[in-house]
Amino acid sequence: MTITARRSDSGAAGIAALPLGLVLGAALQLQQRELFDTPIYAVFVAFALGGWWFLALEKIATWLRPALLLAAAVAFAFGATGLRAHAYLQTALDRQMEGADVELVGVVSAMPQRGELGQRFRFEVESARQGAAEVRVPPQVQLSWYNARPGSDASPAEPLHAGERWQLTARLKSPHGNVNPHGFDYELWLWEQGLQATGYLRTGRNDPAPVRLAVTWRHPVERARESVRDAILARVADRQAAGILAALVTGDQAAIERADWDVFRATGVAHLMSISGLHVTMFAWLAALLTGWLWRRSARLCLAFPAQHAALVGGVLLAAGYALFSGWGVPAQRTVLMLATVGLLRLSGRRWPWPQVWLVACAVVTMADPWALTQAGFWLSFVAVGILFASSSGAENDQPTSGDGTFHAKFGAKTWQALREQALITLALAPLTLLLFNQLSLVGLPANAIAIPWVTLVVTPLALGGVLFAPLWDLAALAVQALGAFLGMLAGLPFATVSRAVCCWCFVCRRRCDCSACRFFCHCCCGRRRGRRRASSTCWRPTSAKATRCSFAPRITRCCTTPALASRARATPAAACSCRCCARRASGSTCS
Repeated sequence: MTITARRSDSGAAGIAALPLGLVLGAALQLQQRELFDTPIYAVFVAFALGGWWFLALEKIATWLRPALLLAAAVAFAFGATGLRAHAYLQTALDRQMEGADVELVGVVSAMPQRGELGQRFRFEVESARQGAAEVRVPPQVQLSWYNARPGSDASPAEPLHAGERWQLTARLKSPHGNVNPHGFDYELWLWEQGLQATGYLRTGRNDPAPVRLAVTWRHPVERARESVRDAILARVADRQAAGILAALVTGDQAAIERADWDVFRATGVAHLMSISGLHVTMFAWLAALLTGWLWRRSARLCLAFPAQHAALVGGVLLAAGYALFSGWGVPAQRTVLMLATVGLLRLSGRRWPWPQVWLVACAVVTMADPWALTQAGFWLSFVAVGILFASSSGAENDQPTSGDGTFHAKFGAKTWQALREQALITLALAPLTLLLFNQLSLVGLPANAIAIPWVTLVVTPLALGGVLFAPLWDLAALAVQALGAFLGMLAGLPFATVSRAVCCWCFVCRRRCDCSACRFFCHCCCGRRRGRRRASSTCWRPTSAKATRCSFAPRITRCCTTPALASRARATPAAACSCRCCARRASGSTCS
């Protein structure tokens, strides 16, 4: 009995050690300032494979197996992540091509994003030429076609559609974004999307005009998404409601206006207004119910394959199709991988404790996208899932066992359980939200208690049903307007949100800033290079009682003190500011 118990404990520890090691190895590689050479990462992978082969031997002590498995998993994830980064950088834009005009021929590979200034689209490059010579550019680039200004000689922008082949002249540059602390990491987003260059079309008088060569059948999903989005915008008169419906159906978050995003952030429901894990999970649940109901209508199908398993497979596959149609965003990908992992464990008949299932799902998502560890959405999603796992396992004993079992009793029990879980998630995620975003919604609990069932059970089904029957979009718009009025009332309360000053301790360079404004708040950014980022050292020092505005701030274009930040806070004088622009100004040079 003792030997059997030890083997079972060792097996459980080994199951937990493997996914934990994969997550730790990927996280360790992401902390590197610069990439190692490719052979070094290959050695780590070979060491991991050798360690796993060594573990297959029966002569290894039982107590030593979990430690060796953990070390091998860390080495494998570390080496594999580094090799993937090297492979990705092989197709990066050459530095000599920075700012050069290139003639490109390719296909519009995604649904174009239209705005007031023009349209932005992804371009799948087939050939590139600079003059008479062929040049190498990244296979996927993101381009912008700006509208012609009044009185300019530029050619007007023509409407683009997914699947069209174009010949155009563009000016490319490597991906880069602002290093403003706690801002949106645009460079990381481009990295995850596989876009290694950005640029804009040259449409001047001396430049050749863009030419539409053909309309291909490539990217049919993107063409369908674009047609559905345009149909929603044409059907719904209210621009705000139409933008939200387009985001829920096709994943076009750019269709939502900035004022609406401010309301959603203030009420803590921003995660509902895009294709998030909640929408994909609810869609999988509804699809599983429908698949199971249809499967049980046939006795032959039930004898061939159990209805429970058919419902599970159908729910995951249909959820994957919904995520694909909505743009296959990173949150949707993570959710599909989590659902597939849990589904495979259930189909195999294994009953693991919820911490092990949670770790396995986390490891699968990490190995599919190691850079997801650097995003706040990853941590919020998995913390919320862990809370749901723990609360559902602990709440099984809290279900009422007595009573008549009527519909009202069951509905009351389910409602109480949903409110309990929502309260637990809100309280548990509050410190993490305040740490990651420096803002916390105090009305998030009542807002989510109403918005989650309203969006997932009313708005989203009506919006998806409108694809088959367009008048349903009118009902969905009315539902969105009612929700918007409720959220606007909550956002208008004086105590709706609470913000905190960011600690002056820099988590990037791991040191304190030496400026005088540290007693208020200060952000530092050392510009780490993970094989993808430009090295820079900047510091933004806002809000000091004795500080004056830096006279050079309004002219800064690539400085940490951007005009947007300078309008909200005061920077230190040029003599005390250590940013690159003010340093160049102090030395007599100009800032670029």
